[in-house]
Amino acid sequence: MMKCYLILLNLIFKTKFVGFFKQYKKNNMKNIKYVLLLAMSAAIFTGCQQSYNGQLLGVLERPSWKSINPYGMNYIPSGHFIIGSSDQDISFALQQRSKEISIQGFYMDDTEVTNNEYRQFTSYVRDSIAHVMLDHWEESEDGSQKLDWTYEIFWDDPEDQAALSDMYYDESEQFNGKKELDTRNLVYEYDWFDWNEAARPSNRDKPRSSYIKSNVTEIYPDTLVWVRDFSYSYNEPMTRNYFWHPAFDDYPVVGVSWDQANAFSSWRTKFWNDFKNTNGETMGENFRLPFEHEWEYAARGGLTNSPYPWGGPYLRNKKGCILANFKPGRGNYTEDGGFYTVRADAYNPNDYGLYNMSGNVAEWTSSAFHENAYSFQFDMNPDIRYDSREGDNPTLTRKVLRGGSWKDIAFYLQTGTRHWEYEDSVKSYIGFRNALTFLGRSLNDYQ
Repeated sequence: MMKCYLILLNLIFKTKFVGFFKQYKKNNMKNIKYVLLLAMSAAIFTGCQQSYNGQLLGVLERPSWKSINPYGMNYIPSGHFIIGSSDQDISFALQQRSKEISIQGFYMDDTEVTNNEYRQFTSYVRDSIAHVMLDHWEESEDGSQKLDWTYEIFWDDPEDQAALSDMYYDESEQFNGKKELDTRNLVYEYDWFDWNEAARPSNRDKPRSSYIKSNVTEIYPDTLVWVRDFSYSYNEPMTRNYFWHPAFDDYPVVGVSWDQANAFSSWRTKFWNDFKNTNGETMGENFRLPFEHEWEYAARGGLTNSPYPWGGPYLRNKKGCILANFKPGRGNYTEDGGFYTVRADAYNPNDYGLYNMSGNVAEWTSSAFHENAYSFQFDMNPDIRYDSREGDNPTLTRKVLRGGSWKDIAFYLQTGTRHWEYEDSVKSYIGFRNALTFLGRSLNDYQ
């Protein structure tokens, strides 16, 4: 706008308006004001257009963008590699045929999402429900209402407890008279956009709302998996303590379904974007589950045809120390230094700085599982997705797992090994980590 005013002054003093003012100043002051107003309007309009100087410069005054590395994530540069089994296919199922593909640069969590990180999500959902029940609202600038997070929730105050009584177990369901939150009330609703359906030419005339989907998901981990997954085995202490006790804060969260992992990713994106929006920053891409070959590419750590993230072909180093958390031999769970899971940053990271890409917990990916997927998928960011619908055959709800876990044999730890589980399943040996697409191309990609 300052440039427009300068153009206005230039227009006034470099044209015949100067003489015009001198001649008619005394006789026709009203006309002078009218002409001056027209001149100012024309100058402002013309000046703003003249800032392009007749050139194709793109829209000016666009917001700036500077990518940053999200906390706890490592950058994985763009590249290509050969997917598939790096060792003998012991099942001879031919599910991991060799194929060369390319992967776009992205960020990935350097560890699996931990109990304490996931607890930030459950606490957010708990507090948001409480704020709604306590009527903690504020009016936005546009006139709409949003939760006012400046209000404090007094969980031990009798008045607040009475207002929040529906969040707790009934007296008839209390154990030893202890007042506890009913975690089944912790549900998270989020929207997602069905880009595949929107891209179909046959759907071109459909309203945009038909591609906006909503999910409502219970988000609290199923702590009973420690008992349910193993018959005739004493694991009740893990059920009681694994998600609650601070001793396990830095251990990977388990008992989380594929749907819950997606809900966490959606919340993490909202939490990030709300902060950036408050600070007037440009919002970026969404946190999400990695697709299976993105996961495999990151797990290999830039090594070609390596069976494990550290290379291989062995599971021990030169000193005989085991390099991951899995099931050595025929039931010696303690030999690797763990019994169940271990800290998410245990053992050495691979060359991309990622921990436990093999062992500890198997990890959800976004990809749907098909036995023959390698034979028909694309060679650029290959990802096969299927958003299941109610009533679908269970085989359509299978999602790819990668990495193997603390209870698996070494075969499942290989970077090329594929496995699957139903998307609504929860297990004591399945967790996840997030990925985030890198926008643009960094210097690392050119080197």
